[in-house]
Amino acid sequence: MNKIFPILDWLPNYKTSFLRGDIFAGLTIGIILIPQGIAYSIIAGLPPIYGLYTALIPQLIYTIFGTSKQLSTGPTALDSLIIASGVSTLAIVGTDNYITTVLLLTIMVGALQFLVGIFRLGFIVNFLSRPVLTGFVSAAAIIIAFSQLKDLLGLDVARSNQIHTIIVNLFEKITEINLNTILIGLGSILIIYGLKKIHKKLPGQLLVVIIGILVMKWFGNYLSDVEIVKDIPKGLPPFLMHHFDVSLMQKLLPIALTLAFTGFLQGISIAKTLDEDVIDSNLKPNKELIALGLGNMVGSFFGAYTFTGSFSRSAINKEAGANTAMSNVVAALFILITILFLTPVFYYLPKTVLAAIIITAILGMIKVKDMRFLWKTDKKDFIMMLVTLIITLTVGIKEGIMVGVMVSIFAVIFETSRPHMAVLGKVPNTAHFYRNKGRFNDVEIDKEFLIVRFDSQLYFANTNYFKEKLDELVYEKGEDLRLIIIDAEVISNIDSSGVFALNELLKKYNSRGIKIYFTNIKGPLRDAFAKSGLINQIGVENCFMSIQEAVNNYLNKDNLDQERKYTQYLDQVN
Repeated sequence: MNKIFPILDWLPNYKTSFLRGDIFAGLTIGIILIPQGIAYSIIAGLPPIYGLYTALIPQLIYTIFGTSKQLSTGPTALDSLIIASGVSTLAIVGTDNYITTVLLLTIMVGALQFLVGIFRLGFIVNFLSRPVLTGFVSAAAIIIAFSQLKDLLGLDVARSNQIHTIIVNLFEKITEINLNTILIGLGSILIIYGLKKIHKKLPGQLLVVIIGILVMKWFGNYLSDVEIVKDIPKGLPPFLMHHFDVSLMQKLLPIALTLAFTGFLQGISIAKTLDEDVIDSNLKPNKELIALGLGNMVGSFFGAYTFTGSFSRSAINKEAGANTAMSNVVAALFILITILFLTPVFYYLPKTVLAAIIITAILGMIKVKDMRFLWKTDKKDFIMMLVTLIITLTVGIKEGIMVGVMVSIFAVIFETSRPHMAVLGKVPNTAHFYRNKGRFNDVEIDKEFLIVRFDSQLYFANTNYFKEKLDELVYEKGEDLRLIIIDAEVISNIDSSGVFALNELLKKYNSRGIKIYFTNIKGPLRDAFAKSGLINQIGVENCFMSIQEAVNNYLNKDNLDQERKYTQYLDQVN
């Protein structure tokens, strides 16, 4: 039962000393979730109440099946933007058809995450490299921030997920800026940042919501040009049945795949960061997938759209003193009370305040520090990041993540097809130390030996490179070469293409009178040599524990051969 319900790992051992921290953290997250839930649902093109629904049922499901103690889940800006950019091409925003399409998409996302978790395929997300994720998340954050400028400035601008279109639309309407709206919005931004400067735990977002509501309620007659949220229905979320339209599901599949993997990657990366200093951490990626999948599937029947872990709320949850996932339960109960009794309070909430909350929350997602780090450390990774960033900004969210995945896979294939290959020489005045001559200029290189180390597994993608590179090195050595020593210390695996390549090299160089020795052969490689019969071609006597042992063996054999030839010569003379 513990394997099925991870909550049983910690709930039976729950200590009363944990309760205070969990309650305080849960209330803090609940307070933040209300304005964020309303704001993010508007980004997704949904009525505000759906953001609160997403903060309720899925969060409780995750608490039962999730393995992170401090991850705070719910609606996020990134998921909301992906939903809006994808579903708006299939249905008109604000209509019942749009809502049902989003909920159908949510159950598809949940089913994909659940199946990937059940079959332990969580490693697939590894193909989304950190540079690609940096470019994608940063671009999405920029798009979200710019898309909120219309509400911050009080402009009637069409939706778009392409940065150049948003800028053009804003510029065309620049003369229609609403002064009252922008004053309230900028004032909200200043309050949020001001309170953060004073203390990170101060609830700036909640405060601007309260101030915004009071201002519009008391002075609404003078601010009639400021757009407000208006009616938010109260009561428990209704149970909704899905209509599984196969043709529509086929159109939604690319969006569902994007949301499934980005949502999991976002959640698991946050959970790993939170659990770094947790001694008894029991975080399991595949179970996290199952928890997110079940939360999305069950939640979709109760008006919830796609949810995942939130970096900002999770960080606050940890700072507020959360000890276990019980803080999620407290947050969900607070949301439930709000849905049942407090939604009329938000009638006068200005949309420009929600835009201010989103902009201040989202700017931290623009990974400027990561971009600088990539520029300094690895230009190839920086180019990967830049390509993903530009495609996401100019073409679209789905296209950006798809190009990012393809770029990541291409980078993996390119790197593994041309791995590092070093020529080794003996370190002077040592008995058995051999180092890369490209990094150590004073190593001793014998004209009769070529000692190489191939820093990768040997498989179909790099066998041609291995053969070509070895041929180049042999040509450079010239006619004095008598022995090739292949240091296999880093070769952890070999496939049939690698076996064929070694077989060809053995035949070619042995026919020229050049011996090939192998050293530091690991168990999996020995097994492959034995199963393929290649060991018979190599010869067990040509395999050694170390490079020095191989060199000594050759030198001794060479001396014996010289003595034998000299003895034969003397016999002939006599």
